[in-house]
Amino acid sequence: MRTLMAFKFQIHNDIQFQRNEQFLEKSRSLIPAPKRENFAGAGVVRLIEDPIKLERVGVEETNENLSSLLLGQDDTIILDFHDHRVGSFFIQAESVGSPMDAPLHIRLRFAEVAAELAHSSSEYDGWLSSSWIQEEFLHIDELPALITLPRRYSFRFVEIKVLDTSPKWKVRFTNPVVITENAVSTNDIPPLHLKDPELEAIWKVSVKTLADCMTDVFEDGPKRDRRLWMGDLRLQALSNYATFHNEDLVLRCLYLFGAMPASDGRISANVFVRPKEVADDTFLYDYSLFFISILSDYMNEYGRKTVLEDLYPAAKQQMDLALSFVNPEGFIELDENYPVFVDWSNEFNKEACAQAVTIYALRQFIDLTRQMNQDPAFYEQMLAQLLDYARTTLYDAEDGLFQTRDGEKNIASQVWMVLANVPVDCEQAKRVMENTLASLFPVRDIATPYMYSHITEALFKTGLTDAAVKLMKDYWGKMIELGADTFWEAFDPDRPDYSPYGNPIISSYCHAWSCTPSYLIQKYLVKKSI
Repeated sequence: MRTLMAFKFQIHNDIQFQRNEQFLEKSRSLIPAPKRENFAGAGVVRLIEDPIKLERVGVEETNENLSSLLLGQDDTIILDFHDHRVGSFFIQAESVGSPMDAPLHIRLRFAEVAAELAHSSSEYDGWLSSSWIQEEFLHIDELPALITLPRRYSFRFVEIKVLDTSPKWKVRFTNPVVITENAVSTNDIPPLHLKDPELEAIWKVSVKTLADCMTDVFEDGPKRDRRLWMGDLRLQALSNYATFHNEDLVLRCLYLFGAMPASDGRISANVFVRPKEVADDTFLYDYSLFFISILSDYMNEYGRKTVLEDLYPAAKQQMDLALSFVNPEGFIELDENYPVFVDWSNEFNKEACAQAVTIYALRQFIDLTRQMNQDPAFYEQMLAQLLDYARTTLYDAEDGLFQTRDGEKNIASQVWMVLANVPVDCEQAKRVMENTLASLFPVRDIATPYMYSHITEALFKTGLTDAAVKLMKDYWGKMIELGADTFWEAFDPDRPDYSPYGNPIISSYCHAWSCTPSYLIQKYLVKKSI
């Protein structure tokens, strides 16, 4: 149905990276103090078939008291912490019966959604490493003991299976606790009271998603990858401005990206921060340009001139590199080694999107250039050239839609052209999105909230509020209907059990690029008291 990979794994062993230690030190000084919260009181549940939930798997309370359960060989319990948690897990264990004449051997599995527990790790055969599966095997020689695990987990459910004890004794588990450590707490912001309870629920889950992806950086997901990705950061920062207002974390991430460009000036698509700061050897054309967007959004929010002075040179490098791909006609001709992402799917042509994203970032860069009291004339000339090509060659006046050079008209192209203000005026932009609704909806071949966020914003931007709200409810609202406590990395409403990796056991069910309803609702609906 779809091509999963929007880009292949990039391995560039010959690329050299710069390291600006001054910027890295600034980023370290902005690491937030973690906010710790303890959560206890997990209930005992069992898996059931549920025609509504993801993959028809749900849970129901057993009304059993954990401390009354004695477990022997092959016995299993599932604990439900009632909401998504990210942190360390602890539980007490003691032997009951005859003296403990053999070690306790147990398996623990951590799951963000119940459907993960319906699959065995032995079934997984995907292109992502199976080492991300949240499963641990422990031998415990002496009881009683407080069972502690060294890793951080992202979960709501914990399954504990006793692989073996001894025929002479059983094990009792008590006092399960998770200790979370995030940069923010959802208690930091007041609830948003909307007239529409479904939108209020979507906002609440969006805020929870964002909070659980905020640690010492804006992570893309706490279960898997746990990296700072540029595309996710742009959306997380906007959502953060609408909710937690954590300036330092955005600034830390900007300095991390700005400190470690490749020797040719390109900023990596993502960076690692442990055990030390390292830029990944993955480069995406649009993600590099979004460094400009994140810096521009930050300046609009806080206006720190010293930050702009520090990071403007890196932003300029991204723009100058992008403009080197402009041909004499004014069209972006990309290098296959510098792909444009836009969305996971490869089922649509992304060249018009690249044109639009370049225009989008160039407008912001021109504004930053003016703030630096520098002459933007060259960049204004390039903007005019790019706009002229998009408005003449890439716009089909008959259909009122933008197209690629081979005539393909896809949703992503319309959305990015509108977000980049390519249409000549607001009326034309609205017609583009009305034509998109009429001829390109429902959405097909796109399965990430990342692209759905941009579609929704383009509808809001052009005044098609009812359509935007409907899409938000049909997409993010559907995830809640399926049991989401946080929003997922990938979701296809037509295939609720869809996983981009072929198995939900490796999928991320709390993912940064899914948190945007918190931003969209605040920006486009709160003032209208929807």
